[in-house]
Amino acid sequence: VKVKIPFGNKYLDAIFSVPEKKPTYGVVLTHGAGGDMNFPHLVSLAAHLASHGVLCLRFTCKGLNVAYRSKAFKAVVEYLKLSDDYKLSGVFLAGRSMGSRAAASVIRQLSQDDDDDGFIQGLVCLSYPLHRPKLLSKLRDEDLLLISCPVLFVSGSADEMCEKQLLEGVVSKMKAPKKIHWIDKANHGMAVKGRTTNDVMEEINAQVFSWLRENVQLQHK
Repeated sequence: VKVKIPFGNKYLDAIFSVPEKKPTYGVVLTHGAGGDMNFPHLVSLAAHLASHGVLCLRFTCKGLNVAYRSKAFKAVVEYLKLSDDYKLSGVFLAGRSMGSRAAASVIRQLSQDDDDDGFIQGLVCLSYPLHRPKLLSKLRDEDLLLISCPVLFVSGSADEMCEKQLLEGVVSKMKAPKKIHWIDKANHGMAVKGRTTNDVMEEINAQVFSWLRENVQLQHK
């Protein structure tokens, strides 16, 4: 279902992937710096989630400024929260690369607001860009360290923007419940020599869905 989401005096293009049965939970998903919502990994993940009963709303926001991307993400979350068509108990925010930075920033901002109502259940970071290539001294970890909801990282072990030991170091300092799933030998674009894109995407999709399921169950025991 295609929708246009109001954002300031503009609109963001977005697509709902809707499960057959009425969903209780949703995932809001966005792309990295170079792509849009039709990036194959996002399309694949959205279809996988919807086929397993999770609503997925993915959107395009062009703009290379994380603050701008975060504002757009916030607008999409508000839109979904107020939607009459889909009454959800909660959502997970998910993004690829720069999109996951924007998602982390939104969660940190919302958790610092007094009106945090528990609508946001967790964060999924696909290829989180912890640092610029070869610039290992400056880490983009400030939002991660302030988040308290559950976080899943899915990263390539050969990601040139997320050195394995550095991410493990940041994660060990995080207060939030967290998990890292390493895609062996994958780069920042999740390409692995000798494996098809579909094969890698299936691994990512399965990891994301099983983590979502665990975290929804944890909160409703």
